[in-house]
Amino acid sequence: MTLNTIDAALLQKMFLAGAKSIEAKKEYINELNVFPVPDGDTGTNMTLTIMSAAKEVSAIENPTLETLAKAISSGSLRGARGNSGVILSQLFRGFTKEVKEHSEINVTIMANAFAKAVETAYKAVMKPKEGTILTVAKGGAERAAELVSETEDLVYFGAEVIKRMEEVLAYTPELLPVLKEAGVVDSGGQGLLEVVKGGYDAMLGKEVDFEIVPASAGVKANVSSENIATADIKFGYCTEFIVMLEKEYTIETEHEFKAYLESIGDSIVVVSDDDIVKVHVHTNDPGLAIQRALTYGSLTRMKIDNMREEHNEKLIKDAENKAKQQKEEELQAAEVKKKEEPRKPVGFVAVSIGEGINEIFKGLGVDYLIEGGQTMNPSTEDMLNAIDHVNADTIFILPNNSNIILAANQAKDLTEDKKIVVIPSKTVPQGITAIINYVFDKSAEENEARMIEEMGRVKTGQVTYAVRDTSLDGKEIRQGNIMGIGDKAILSVGTEIKETTIDLINQLVDDDSELISLYYGAETSEEEANEIAEIISDQYPMVDVEVHMGGQPIYYYVLSVE
Repeated sequence: MTLNTIDAALLQKMFLAGAKSIEAKKEYINELNVFPVPDGDTGTNMTLTIMSAAKEVSAIENPTLETLAKAISSGSLRGARGNSGVILSQLFRGFTKEVKEHSEINVTIMANAFAKAVETAYKAVMKPKEGTILTVAKGGAERAAELVSETEDLVYFGAEVIKRMEEVLAYTPELLPVLKEAGVVDSGGQGLLEVVKGGYDAMLGKEVDFEIVPASAGVKANVSSENIATADIKFGYCTEFIVMLEKEYTIETEHEFKAYLESIGDSIVVVSDDDIVKVHVHTNDPGLAIQRALTYGSLTRMKIDNMREEHNEKLIKDAENKAKQQKEEELQAAEVKKKEEPRKPVGFVAVSIGEGINEIFKGLGVDYLIEGGQTMNPSTEDMLNAIDHVNADTIFILPNNSNIILAANQAKDLTEDKKIVVIPSKTVPQGITAIINYVFDKSAEENEARMIEEMGRVKTGQVTYAVRDTSLDGKEIRQGNIMGIGDKAILSVGTEIKETTIDLINQLVDDDSELISLYYGAETSEEEANEIAEIISDQYPMVDVEVHMGGQPIYYYVLSVE
């Protein structure tokens, strides 16, 4: 097969296939993450990013390269989550800048688009690291440039580019020692490769499900479960199984079996294929269906669901959603009223991770909190929504996570009517310190410098559990171990939360330390936190120790030493 040009219809299929490809491999990509923490990982972030664009792309009925370019760029930029997602969106942004002016794509245009993608992504990262998604993208672009003088066939071109990207990906552990120590390749690079390979398969005409299903798909309009009483469900158990036939099973036998199932239930599906029979029936007595099926052979893949219970759960969920919708409408009305008021000079947006930390930020004057942090990195769209909600001329954003800073900066670049200042806080304690040091009678520039300088004096730690075995920072870590993570490395590994937390604090405290703040999480009690605080106070009598309810998930403790 040879192919010299790609039109808009084919590019649409290729993009959607790339999205489906990474979606299918996201858990595998997550497993490649170096840090074995239970976070929203690379595969998840990249998938959410590309799916945001895929929904817009799939909605275009008669695509041109210009309309596709706009949907891909806008959708991915706004949906970008985490560093890997932001870099992926920037790669798409550069790629689409090059192709949008054309009606078809040939080898030369494709190579130029790859080069523009890499150039745009590198510019978006303040300190680009080699051995990452950027390196894999650059390797592919360099091979693409070489191929311009060798071929006009996009099939050969694509195969060669993918081959080079695979080689570069395999080499990433040599560029980043942390990858080599963990025995993995770069997860972001692997994610990018899956996107490109998915697109290439679609170009070859391989069978791909291009449908991108929105979250609301499958919900019938104007049908309310409130009107369906549990008692109206005539047969309460959805029963499914496969019969592995051991006796003769004829057409007459099947008719008899179906007739029997009809006597005890409805929604009957019986499909026979050689030595197996697939059965589905709604009944009030699954045992009767199973007993009759056992007369034909042994059973496998048995599944019984209580539909009345599921219906009750749906009613509860519907009520919760209705209450949530009502609350959102009230908030929207309040926001409209707020926007009608004169703008204040300065506002604050912070990413937060727990009920207690939310209250601390609110008490410090934060106008809008974005729920997210570690367990689910907020998107650029989430940042833009927050900016829109804060009625101020200048807005300071506190990402409070190293994996959210790029998304915040991307939102800053997309905002035109307000001055946005991103304080690059990597942890919640840094964010708290930064806002505490804001001075209202100083300029935005003076405050930016002051906040960054003061949060730089804070040493932070986080205590969580390992989700996989790995070797990192010179430590052998086993799944389930408790880890004490510092600003730049894993400092402590143990089997007990208290001992690991104390060990972490001991490594952070020095002769200049004056204050230790301990924020305990949702799975930790105040008594447990106070016990650690007492031990630390005894060890360091000249250092003040404070305990706060953080309420954060996943992390038993978030702490700071100042």
